Amino acid sequence: MTISYRTTGTGDPLVLLHSGVADSRMWEPVTGELAKRFQVVAPDYRGFGRTPFQADEPYSDAGDVADLLAALGLRQARLVASSYGCEIALRLACAHPGLVTRLVLLNPGSDLPPTPDLKAFGAEEDRLIEAGLVDEAADLNVRTWLGPEADERAARELREMQRHAFTVQLAADPEPERFKPEVRLDQVHSPALVVSGAHDLPYFQQSARHLAAELPEAALVELDWAGHLPSVERPDLTLALLLDYL
Repeated sequence: MTISYRTTGTGDPLVLLHSGVADSRMWEPVTGELAKRFQVVAPDYRGFGRTPFQADEPYSDAGDVADLLAALGLRQARLVASSYGCEIALRLACAHPGLVTRLVLLNPGSDLPPTPDLKAFGAEEDRLIEAGLVDEAADLNVRTWLGPEADERAARELREMQRHAFTVQLAADPEPERFKPEVRLDQVHSPALVVSGAHDLPYFQQSARHLAAELPEAALVELDWAGHLPSVERPDLTLALLLDYL
């Protein structure tokens, strides 16, 4: 299966990996400027955006992205990832050491134990989904993941992306089986910029510091204005950060 993707621009390849609360559209506010310098590729994982939630055999999101890049003839690429996309980026860097030339990890998770804040969010999301309150679950995600700098347009678009993902994934019958390749941080030798938002959940702030300390070649940037999705909340400031590093 070939996952859907958006591509624009010319130059060195730059892959944008979306969060689990959005899809490839989350990158639209920064894509135009990035495309002036890079060939931008923004995939939708299975069950997100324009990619259906189906599989004939067990799959991994990292494997899907690797297959897409191979189909496009891209042997090396910079990766910019948000939240769940950071997990995919790290799995790609482990499984394909020569593929990833540089990493930007925006508010990544990690293998640290879940903290009370994350457990509380997950329990409430599960309660709403089990009760059939999909709109309310989407609203919960918007309140949780957007920082104070986000405007109403950003909230509206994020709500639509999350609700679409819920709808597609809940309708899957049978639900496809997904596996996750191993991540070993000591095997990720690509230079990495790890970004943390001061208004994000404590679990993700701790995870960012953990990854920055454990990755062989990483630097940590903490944004005092950001929540969990800086590229959605303040595209202008996030774009400047990306261009400076990339």
